[in-house]
Amino acid sequence: MVDFSVWAPKAEKVDVLVNEKRYPMSPGQGGWWTVNLPQVSAGQDYAFSVDGSKPLPDPRSPWQPEGPEGPSRILDHGAFQWTDQSWQARPLGSAIIYELHVGTFTPTGTFDAVIDKLPYLVDLGITHIELMPVAEFEGHRGWGYDGVNLFAPHHAYGGPEGLKRLVNACHAHGLAVILDVVYNHLGPSGNCLPQFGPYFTEHHHTLWGAAVNFDDQDSVEVRDYFCSNALMWLRDYHFDGLRLDAIHAYADDSAIHFLEQVSRAVDDLETSLGRHLVLIAESDLNNPRVIQPYAAGGYGMDAQWSDDFHHALHRTITGEKDGYYTDFNGLPDLVRALCHGFVYDGRYSVNRRRVHGRPGLGLDGRGLLGYIQNHDQIGNRAQGERISHLAGINLARVAAALVLTSPFVPMIFQGEEWGASTPFLYFTDYQDSELGRAVSQGRQREFTPFGWDPEEVPDPQDPETFRKSQLSWDEPDHEPHASIHEWYRQLIRLRRQIPDLAAGPLDHVSARADESGRGLIIHRGSVTILANFSDRPQTFDVPPDQAMDLLLSSSPETLFKNGSVQLAPESAAILRGK
Repeated sequence: MVDFSVWAPKAEKVDVLVNEKRYPMSPGQGGWWTVNLPQVSAGQDYAFSVDGSKPLPDPRSPWQPEGPEGPSRILDHGAFQWTDQSWQARPLGSAIIYELHVGTFTPTGTFDAVIDKLPYLVDLGITHIELMPVAEFEGHRGWGYDGVNLFAPHHAYGGPEGLKRLVNACHAHGLAVILDVVYNHLGPSGNCLPQFGPYFTEHHHTLWGAAVNFDDQDSVEVRDYFCSNALMWLRDYHFDGLRLDAIHAYADDSAIHFLEQVSRAVDDLETSLGRHLVLIAESDLNNPRVIQPYAAGGYGMDAQWSDDFHHALHRTITGEKDGYYTDFNGLPDLVRALCHGFVYDGRYSVNRRRVHGRPGLGLDGRGLLGYIQNHDQIGNRAQGERISHLAGINLARVAAALVLTSPFVPMIFQGEEWGASTPFLYFTDYQDSELGRAVSQGRQREFTPFGWDPEEVPDPQDPETFRKSQLSWDEPDHEPHASIHEWYRQLIRLRRQIPDLAAGPLDHVSARADESGRGLIIHRGSVTILANFSDRPQTFDVPPDQAMDLLLSSSPETLFKNGSVQLAPESAAILRGK
C-alpha cells in the first residue's frame, strides 16, 4: 500500500500512472493532490500526469533508475540494514575534510568503488569526506551541480542502495560524511518542477535565470520542498552534514531567511536523532551573519568556505593577478586572512568595483574552511590545473603546510595529497546536442576575465574531458607523488597530535610577513610555522630565550642552530617550544 501525494496548486487534474494504469488523484488543501493505492508496493515504477501532460517524474522522487526522463521508483527507506547505530561524528573543529567527486575518484566511478578506498583515507588521517552533489542529473558524467531530481541519488553512481552502503561503510571506518547540495538552481535539462507549481519566480533573477521561489507567492511549499530535502539526506541516508552550494545566490527577502529555516529544522532533527549534524555554507558574501547563531540574528550555519584565504595564498604562491586575484596582494593579505578570516571586510574591491564584506569581529577558525584546492578553484580554470601544476611541487608543499597548520578547518581535494598529475576539468553529458553546444560555448566565454585562450578550453561534452579527470591510483606509490603523500600524512598527524594546531580563535594567531624576502612567520601558541616563498635560502630568527624543537620541514636542507632557522628556497618548517 502506498500513499501518493504531489503539490500542484494550479492543476485542474492530476493522475498517478502505475503499471500502465491511470489513477485519478483527489485535490486537497494547499494545492496538494493525494491517492491511496493498496495494490502498489516498493520497487514499482510510477509517474504523474498534470492536466493530461506526458508522464512526469515525482518532484520528490526517491529513485530515478533510468535517469531524469524515466519513471520514478517507490523506495522503502526502512528496508536498508544500517549498522551505525552508535556512530557519532567528530566535532567540526577537529576535522580534516576530503572533498571528492564520485565519478572521477575511482576508475569505476561508483559509490561502491569509493568504499574500497576508505582504508586509504583513514590511513591518510582524514576524518570527514565531503561528496560533491549526487542528486540525479542528466547523463552519466557531470559535476552534479545540474541536478534535477533532488531526492534521488544518481543512478549511474549506484542509486539509493549504493549511497547507503557508502555512508554506512564510512561510519564503520570512523569517517563522517558531508553531502554537497544545490538549492540555488536546477539543471537546464530534465527539470520538471515548473510543470507542477511555482518553484521559481521572476521576482528575482540569478546567473541561471529565474530564482528559486523562496519569498514570492506560494513560497511556503517551495521552502518546505528544499528544507525537506535537506532533512532527508541527514535522516534517511545518515549523512553527518550538508554543504550548501553558493548561498549568495539565494534570493530571499523574507524576515526569516531560508537558511535560518533550514538551520532550525536541522537543529530539531539533531535533537530527535541524538546525533551531531553540521551545516556548511559556500558564501562569497564575507558576512559573519552566515555563521552567527540564529538566536543572535544570524543564519545559524556551522561554518563556511573561506575563499579569501584561498585567494591570498594562491596569489602568493603563483603570482596570478587576473580575474578575482586582482583584489589580492599576496603576503600582506595572507597575513590578514590568517589573523582575521576575511580579507575583504568592508574594504573596496577593484574586481567588484564596490566595497565588499563586513568585519568578522569574533570570528572563530572553527567556522571557516581553509584550502588551497577544491573543485571550483581547479575545475573552473581553462585547463583544470592543480596547484602543483601551477607552482611546482616545492611551493605546493608550502601551501599544504599553511593549510594544515591554519586556524581554519582544513579541506583537501582528491589527489591533492599526492600531487596528482591528472587535472580536474569541467565535464557534462547532455543528450540534447544544442544544449551541449551552448554549454561548451558558454564555458569558453567564462575565461575571458582571466586572459585564458578560449580555444584551449576542453569541450565539456567530450568524454575524453571526463576521462582525463579521473585519478590515477598508481601514482601514490611512485615518486615524486609518494614523498608528497608522506608530507601530507605527516602534516595531518602533527595537526591531530598538537592541540595548538587545531582550528580555533583567530585572535590566538599572530603572523608577520617579510615582503622583500618573501617570508612568512606564523605563531599559534607553542607552535611556529615558517614559510619561504622565494627562490633563495632565507634565515629566520627564533627568540633566543625560547628552546624549540624542529618538528617538520619540507626540505632536508633546513638548518636549525644558534637561535636561527635557515630555510631552503620554496620550503616550510614547523617548530615547537619545549
